[in-house]
Amino acid sequence: MPEWFSIRGRVVAFHCSYGNRPPQISGWAQDTTRGGAWDRVLHRAIENPACLWQIFSLDPVTMRPAVFAIFLQKQAIIIDSWLSGRLILNPMKPTDYVIKDKLLAKGVAMPHPDTVYVADDVNPARISGDGVTIYGGSRIMGKNTLILPGTKIGYEAPVTMENCLAGKEVRLNGGFFQGAVFLGGNVFGSNAHVRSGTILEEQAGAAHTVGLKQTILFPFVVLGSLINFCDCFMAGGTSRKDHSEVGSSFVHFNYTPNQDKATASMMGNIHQGVMLDQRPIFLGGQGGMVGPVRIGFGCLTGAGAIVRKDEERLDRMILAAGTKSVSLPRRPGLHTGAVRIFNHNIRYIAALTALGAWYMHVRPIFAKDDLSKKLVSGLQKNLAGCIQERIRQLEKFCDTLGSSLTCDQVLEGMEAAKKYFDSDLKQGIMTRHGETFVAQVADLAAKNSTDYIACIQSLVPESKAMGSEWLFGIETSMSDQLQI
Repeated sequence: MPEWFSIRGRVVAFHCSYGNRPPQISGWAQDTTRGGAWDRVLHRAIENPACLWQIFSLDPVTMRPAVFAIFLQKQAIIIDSWLSGRLILNPMKPTDYVIKDKLLAKGVAMPHPDTVYVADDVNPARISGDGVTIYGGSRIMGKNTLILPGTKIGYEAPVTMENCLAGKEVRLNGGFFQGAVFLGGNVFGSNAHVRSGTILEEQAGAAHTVGLKQTILFPFVVLGSLINFCDCFMAGGTSRKDHSEVGSSFVHFNYTPNQDKATASMMGNIHQGVMLDQRPIFLGGQGGMVGPVRIGFGCLTGAGAIVRKDEERLDRMILAAGTKSVSLPRRPGLHTGAVRIFNHNIRYIAALTALGAWYMHVRPIFAKDDLSKKLVSGLQKNLAGCIQERIRQLEKFCDTLGSSLTCDQVLEGMEAAKKYFDSDLKQGIMTRHGETFVAQVADLAAKNSTDYIACIQSLVPESKAMGSEWLFGIETSMSDQLQI
């Protein structure tokens, strides 16, 4: 049923909100010929709440619509006729309602669909209708958005989800998620702020109020509450009961006084971490880490400790004492440890390249349906973006270096690294050991299980050692060439 308006005046700017809110007038142009307020009466007959009037003009003589522009998401509201001073408007459904109707028809649950926004660039074919629920107040945007069966969006609070890929049984309970990949079984609490370059593998998750960007968490890793953990990689653990943990109120300090972010830290490693059989790492709450830092499997940092040094030995307890209150002279722009920072970044990029080979050759074995294949494809693209971001941050760091014997050495190393990145940087590098290992994984998955975690953990030690050797060889072939 259309809405009826009785309006006298020259130019009207009118706005009627939709959803469960009542119509609201957002602005009225002044009638300069009369110099007074407008006479206006709004008659409501709301049966379709999805209405949004924007702007239209009335001819001052005939009082008929002369010029109108009434749009919502590129679709115009149709003006049917003008009768007896009443304008009859026949509102078209906004684009997001058209897409929502398609999602509802295929089985997506929306307890309060009028409060859910789905952008017109979202492809309904990339959203499963099997057990997916989008709760009220949530906003789904982006042509790359992908949602697999069993995923719940916005259970605790509204979610903004833009170009994210969510695997099976993911729960994004509240907050902002952009350009991230969740491979399945992930739970993320309210007030999240998750940005591009973030990858959570199976069963990794976080409690409330956690910020991530360019963060990669291997299976089972859990982050507590009130955490900033950007520019990090973390592995370790064998199950949800035996997992790596970051305590609440932990901060990874990833921005330096020299305004660079060549600070990515690595907890565990990739070539062993992918086998899901390593000792968990524990980073104590109310603590922090000044990147770039590397921590070995099985290590523990005490609550309140600020970690500033590498500890790549296994099973160490790190108890960092507090810093004394002192005042020292400072030279702005001075970079201490430039060689160490450069080498850490090279090793990190090399490790991500090895992970790219794993994502290229191993992950597709477990993608059997169309949506799962799209998830793996998006995972590969996301990781490629992570590698490019680390290269960009390393170049930016080198651009801030002054002239000194050490800095000149780093700059020469960066020139060599740029040539390598432009010509020799490849994802998916395969070797003889790699081919044998991938064939063994494929054979095991075909015979016993298509579940990624179960299959990888059931590999015999000899196979795991072969796979780790393949990945470590990719990493060292780059880092040995480029480190200084």
